[in-house]
Formats: sequence, C-alpha cells, structure tokens
Amino acid sequence: MFISIDADKCMGHGRCYAVAPDLLSDDDEGFVAQRGQCWEIPEGLLGQAEEAADACPEGAIAVLETAPSNA
Repeated sequence: MFISIDADKCMGHGRCYAVAPDLLSDDDEGFVAQRGQCWEIPEGLLGQAEEAADACPEGAIAVLETAPSNA
C-alpha cells in the first residue's frame, strides 16, 4: 500500500500529522513535510495512513494499493 499527498490540495490544517505522527511530520510553515510525495507505507502504519487520509478536509491524502505511474 502507498500513501500520496497532493501538494496543490494541502492547505496546512495539520490534522494528518496529528493523527499519524509515526508516518507524517510538519514543516516550518505548518504544512505536512511530505506533501507532493508518494511512498510505500511502512509495515504497521497502514492504520495511521488511513486515519490521516480521513482527517484531511481537503482530500489531499490518498491511500493506494499501487503506486501511481508518475510516482
């Protein structure tokens, strides 16, 4: 499973890294530091990834079965 964060949709609410501290972090401006990235979810962190996606009011986070072809 993969997690993808759309940089254009991220508005810096901070809910994602609040519910997924072992997976996501914030940058100096309060945005998720991993915005614009797609990576494989480490073992044991799928639950946090799903919570982060559910917590994002902008829908900037997606949990995917396969990596996008452009990742």
